[in-house]
Amino acid sequence: MTVNLLKENIMLMKFTKMHGLGNDFVVIDAVTQNVRVTASMARRLADRHLGIGCDQVLVVEPPSDKTLDFDYKIFNSDGGEVEQCGNGARCLARFIRDRNLSGKNTIQVKTMNRIISLTINKDKLVSVDMGIPALEPSDVPIVESTKLTTYAININNEQFDISAISMGNPHAVLFVDNVESAPVSKIGQELQSHAQFPKQVNVGFAQVMNRQHLKLRVYERGAGETRACGTGACAAAVAAIQQDLADSPLRIALTGGDLQINWPGEGLPLIMTGPAVTSYHGRIKI
Repeated sequence: MTVNLLKENIMLMKFTKMHGLGNDFVVIDAVTQNVRVTASMARRLADRHLGIGCDQVLVVEPPSDKTLDFDYKIFNSDGGEVEQCGNGARCLARFIRDRNLSGKNTIQVKTMNRIISLTINKDKLVSVDMGIPALEPSDVPIVESTKLTTYAININNEQFDISAISMGNPHAVLFVDNVESAPVSKIGQELQSHAQFPKQVNVGFAQVMNRQHLKLRVYERGAGETRACGTGACAAAVAAIQQDLADSPLRIALTGGDLQINWPGEGLPLIMTGPAVTSYHGRIKI
């Protein structure tokens, strides 16, 4: 009986379930565990009926560059690996601290396409230096030849004026009169796979409450509408400031709660601050 239990334990992978404003994650330590997360494994873990259930699977790995602290991989619930996740980055920072993977207050991690800085504050909120928002069409990417503040996108003979921004992942932001009644699922689905976005796009629907307060809902690639999207909040803040609809710092109210965004302006890095919460720890057979 003891031998069988030992064999069973060898097949178990430790994980932590976390969330940032209700945007939920399965976080996996691939530093102290000998595990490699694949697309099919991520789909299984993210399945809310047959797996653990989450919006994204986050993996912390040993650094590929000795000047950095860790590598950081993000998988959407459909198994697709993506470039960035702001709420996930805050949870990753909390996870690394709680699991004693690093004693630093600020750590440098490498995503698929950029390096970001994570800081745990004294109030236990986490601040993430998300880097410089990319506004050139080729960097988003969006199929446009000239950089503009807004771009006209046609869907079913209706025109939508959107801002196109990359926060390490692509975002389209459109401003609406009432975010509660906005057709997030319908238009979000159409825009996310629109031909002008060769890598698809996350779609934010933003409502200006005043010059330092936005309400936001986000339809994410590979996940649908989530309760919160950190990079979406960053992109909405950039779009509002670029269009002179708001000023930094900005409070972004998402379905799951609020984020604070501080962006001094074009060419400068953006700082996102918000909570990261651990729900529970577990083990799953792989």
